[in-house]
Amino acid sequence: MAIQMGQSGPGDLPEISEINVTPFIDVMLVLLIIFMVAAPLSTIDLPVDLPTLSGAAQHKPDKPTYVSINAGAGIAVGEQIVPRDQLLQKLNVADANKERPIFVRADRTVHYGDLMQVLEVLRSGGYTKVKLVALEGEAKP
Repeated sequence: MAIQMGQSGPGDLPEISEINVTPFIDVMLVLLIIFMVAAPLSTIDLPVDLPTLSGAAQHKPDKPTYVSINAGAGIAVGEQIVPRDQLLQKLNVADANKERPIFVRADRTVHYGDLMQVLEVLRSGGYTKVKLVALEGEAKP
């Protein structure tokens, strides 16, 4: 019995040198969905240690409105110190446009609860665009 190499007979199928990528794309889409679902679940229980800002500065308007909270939990609009209950009245005089962002600067020793109270007062007054201000520089441990 002899075998001929290199020649195909009339009943042989020709070789196809193309790759079918449809199964590969299907597998990649399934993996993408799995990672999209699993990624947020893996970060829920991690402790948060927020670093100082080391990114590039963002654009701010020509005349921003600053609300500052000092170490004694005193509040100032611009450079004028105001009582907490008059914060909204002073903001309405300084900047009545509630669509412009309010920049909040808080001393690093201010308690989180005091900062949240000021943010709640701003939210209740209709100022929903609030930006927190941080120092630029190297991240500190």
